[in-house]
Amino acid sequence: MKKSALVSFLILLITGSVFSQEFDTTKIDSLFTSLDNHDRFMGSVALSKNGKTIYSKTIGYADIETEQKINTDTKFRVGSISKMFTSTLTFMAVEENKILLDQPLADFYPTVKNASDITIGNLLNHRSGIINVTSLPSYLLWNTQPKTRLQLLELIEQGGSAFTPNSKAEYSNSNYVLLTFILEDVFKDSYTNLIKDRITVPLKLSNTYVGSNIAPTNNEAYSYNYNTNWNKSFETDMSIPLGAGAIVSTPIDLNTFATALFKGKLISKNSLKQMTTFTEGYGMGSFQMPYFDKKGFGHNGGIDGFTSQLACFPKDEISVAITSNGSRYGNNDILIAVLAAYYGKSFRLPNFNTVTVTPKDLEQYLGTYASKQKKLKVTITQNDGTLMAQATGQSSFPLEAVEKHAFEFYLAGIRLEFEPENKTMYLKQGGGTFTYKME
Repeated sequence: MKKSALVSFLILLITGSVFSQEFDTTKIDSLFTSLDNHDRFMGSVALSKNGKTIYSKTIGYADIETEQKINTDTKFRVGSISKMFTSTLTFMAVEENKILLDQPLADFYPTVKNASDITIGNLLNHRSGIINVTSLPSYLLWNTQPKTRLQLLELIEQGGSAFTPNSKAEYSNSNYVLLTFILEDVFKDSYTNLIKDRITVPLKLSNTYVGSNIAPTNNEAYSYNYNTNWNKSFETDMSIPLGAGAIVSTPIDLNTFATALFKGKLISKNSLKQMTTFTEGYGMGSFQMPYFDKKGFGHNGGIDGFTSQLACFPKDEISVAITSNGSRYGNNDILIAVLAAYYGKSFRLPNFNTVTVTPKDLEQYLGTYASKQKKLKVTITQNDGTLMAQATGQSSFPLEAVEKHAFEFYLAGIRLEFEPENKTMYLKQGGGTFTYKME
C-alpha cells in the first residue's frame, strides 16, 4: 500500500550466468541470526521448489507484549500483494465473459472523473489517472475507521484525476478498490467469498483470507515500527484497502498461490501473458523481478508496519515470499540473499556495527541539502540524539551512525556520508552516489 520516492521498492538487476543448484542454508541462516540478534527484522520467509517448501525461517514476535513468537503458520497482512489476487479474479471474470479489459469504467461507476476514458485494463496496470486515496493528506485521519462502499467512492470521486487516462502510469490503490467493487458486482458475491471460493479453497490455502481486526489468538501478527525499540503500529481498517491490500497470508501460502498461478491452474496462459506484459514498469497486477538472467514476477506490499514481498521464477519453478511485521532491513536484500543461497552465488552479510555519537556531535550535520543530480532536497535534523533525514514530501526516517561522519538507513539501503567542513553530504543508494550541498 505504501509508496515512496526515496525509500523505494528496488529489485536488483544483475547480469550473469547460471550457477550451482546445491542449496547451502548455512550462510542464509547466519543472516537471519544476525538480523535477530541486532533486532533488525521480525517476520517469516519461505522458499519453494515446484510448490514444495524447501526452506523456511521465522524470527521475532507476533505479539511482543505477550511474547508470542512467530511461527510458520503466523499470518501477516501482506498489503499490495493482494493486487495479484485481485488481478487473478479480474482475469477470471474476463475469461467468463463477465467483463472486458477494454470495457469502460463508466459502465459501472460513471461518476468517477474520466470514467468513459478509463478501461478495466487501465485500472489493472495503473494507467487510469485516478488519484490514490491512500496518498491523500487526510488519509491518516480516517484510515483506522470503517468505510462503506459509498464513502470510498465519494473519496475517489473527490480525489479526481492526476493525468489523462492511459497517457502514463502512476501507482494508485484506488484502481484496485474500484476493481473490488466491479468484481463484487459482476460475480454478485463479496470479495471475501470470491477469494475463498475461487482461490484459497481450491488451492487449500488454510492461512490466507481477507483480513479484519488483528486477532493474535488466531495466530495473526501485530505490526511494529522501530524508534529505539519496537512500538506497535496502528491498524488500518480492512474495509478500506479491500482488493488493493486487505489479504492476510503466510509465505508458504503465498508461494503456493504464485506457483499455481504461473502453472496455469487459476487463469489461462493468455491471461497470464497479459498480466505479465509490462508498460512503463507496470504489469496488470504484477512487477518484474529479475535476478541475474532469471525472469521473475511478483509484487511487494506494505501496510501499517507490515512489509512483504513475493517473487516467482516460473522457468525454475521456484518462489520466494517474505512477510514482516517489523523491519529495519530491506526485504529486497533478504530476497537477494535467499536467491543467492539457492543459486550458489555469494552475497555480503551486513555489518551492523555502530559508533556512539552525542547530540552535540550531530549538530554539525543539521540543515537542508540540495543536489544538482536529484530534485529532492534532504533535511537533516535530530530527535533525542538520533539523526533524522527527510526528503521533500516524504516521511522522515532515522539514521544510525556506522562510522565517523557516516550514517545508514538499512531498510532502504541508504548511506549518508558527510564532510562537515565542506558542508557536503553524499547519498549512496542502489549503487549510485549523489552529491548534496548544504543550503
